[in-house]
Amino acid sequence: MHGRVKLKSTAQQEEEKRKEREKKLKIYVAARDAIFTKRMEGVLDDEALQLTQQLLSSNPDFATLWNYRREILLHLETVREEDDVQKMYEAELLFLESCLKVNPKSYGSWHHRGWVSARLPRPDWARELGLCDRCLSLDDRNFHCWDYRRMVVKMSGVPVDQELQFTDRLIGSNFSNYSSWHYRSTLLPLLHPESPDPPSPCHQPSHSSPPPSPQTHSHRVCEEQLLKEYELVQNAFFTDPNDQSAWFYYRWLLGRAEREEMISCVFVSREEERVAVAFSRPVNASSSGLMLVLDGQPQRVEWRSVHPHFRHSPVWICALPPGTISDIINEHNLTVHWTEKHTHRDCALYTGRSESWCRDSATDQELFRSELSVEKTSVLQSELQSCNQLLELEPQNKWCLLTIVLLMRALDPLGYERETLSHFQTLKEVDSMRSAYYGDLCSKFMIENTILKMEYAEVRVFSLSDKNLTMLCHLDQLLLVTHINLSCNQLLRLPPQFAMLQCLEVLEADDNAIENLDGLYYLPKLQEVSLKNNQISKLSDLQLLTSCPKLTCLDLRGNPVTQIANIQSELTELLPSVTDLLI
Repeated sequence: MHGRVKLKSTAQQEEEKRKEREKKLKIYVAARDAIFTKRMEGVLDDEALQLTQQLLSSNPDFATLWNYRREILLHLETVREEDDVQKMYEAELLFLESCLKVNPKSYGSWHHRGWVSARLPRPDWARELGLCDRCLSLDDRNFHCWDYRRMVVKMSGVPVDQELQFTDRLIGSNFSNYSSWHYRSTLLPLLHPESPDPPSPCHQPSHSSPPPSPQTHSHRVCEEQLLKEYELVQNAFFTDPNDQSAWFYYRWLLGRAEREEMISCVFVSREEERVAVAFSRPVNASSSGLMLVLDGQPQRVEWRSVHPHFRHSPVWICALPPGTISDIINEHNLTVHWTEKHTHRDCALYTGRSESWCRDSATDQELFRSELSVEKTSVLQSELQSCNQLLELEPQNKWCLLTIVLLMRALDPLGYERETLSHFQTLKEVDSMRSAYYGDLCSKFMIENTILKMEYAEVRVFSLSDKNLTMLCHLDQLLLVTHINLSCNQLLRLPPQFAMLQCLEVLEADDNAIENLDGLYYLPKLQEVSLKNNQISKLSDLQLLTSCPKLTCLDLRGNPVTQIANIQSELTELLPSVTDLLI
């Protein structure tokens, strides 16, 4: 047995490791306590700086130590010359690099580096961009580094076209670089903005001034550049059809710009002596400077949202002083001023008319689909054909299926309605974990299509029965609807937004699974409600119907609430205006 190395047992090794850990912990705790003591005593010297460096070198995520370190550095700034401050902060940057090697995604290290760079008397931004390049070459999805790079770019004034070339390089080496695709989406509207007066050539930056630095921007991208981007992203998803990065970017390319802030509709009722105003986005009318002028005279009115749940709402209503417009023999002119956005909307109530309105249609607002040029239509048709070819090769690819749906929506939402429904059914089968999402998205598209059909027919009847709806949306677009049929769907509730249907007279919502009626709040014209075969189970679920003054007909057959003892008398007491009650 001589000459053979004696091996330690596992128990001996574990005991030695434990003792080593305890030794390190004692040193760490002692240093931490010394630092805390110094901070409480207000000590801001080099020794405190060294102690914090000792601990942060092994644990760069100790936020309190970074805070103390900044306090020390700020103090030292005041007692040193500029050259010494420059050297001090350069040394700090070197120390931070060692911390990032310990944890490349350390929140504290990246935040502190941004702080140091901003305080350097003579920052070397090229060096910082080089550091970002190195870090992103190791992990191209390090969002801490991406955030820091955006800060460096902003501070140093790096041209937008240079940063766009940077994304070209990263995407070229890795199509799956989601961060690069996202960064690209923030740069393109700056370098290639769409002109407000179409058609227009792609914007070229002036030779007399450098391109702007990247910053938050919400404008559209000009068509010429968009068509180039379609080609770029197509190469990416044909290379790897199952990678989601390029598909998400493609979806952004197909998207529309934010809607213009405007008054989209003004409705006035002579009988109720009230005005309803719809906006292109939810607003707080009580703080947005909304003013009503009637026949040239400003009116003192109180605006309220359509439901108590909403402080911000797309639809607001007000009651006019009694007798103001009730005389049917006179014509009245109203103007609603939105002073915050310097815009207004006129509406005339003509002699003999009980109501009137002035509105933009969903088509006019490009609410669901933007107008396409001949060239863009041709390109999108070609893209659709390419995606269909890819689908033949990858019939189970959910990204390809969803993109085909979006292309069809961009080209002709009504013409492709049948194919869209078929693709949604396939999506639910191949991606069953997200079937509820696809159901909601399909419901959204069906509602949009029905709004377009209703506008083309110039009617105020909205019918979406037996469409497998799982949710309701765009209800602000239904302000003028008088009759709505939502029967034979999969709705669980009538949401508070349903109260935007201020002209609704008849509601049919049979054969759903509705158990909540929050949206049936103060609908002044509502007369008939049919809720057969739903899941309304408590008398309190019907309480909000008391706010509908003209309700006379209510059908609750097939709901659990009808099994409550004495339900007939309870409902008669709760809703005395209802003369036709079916239970």
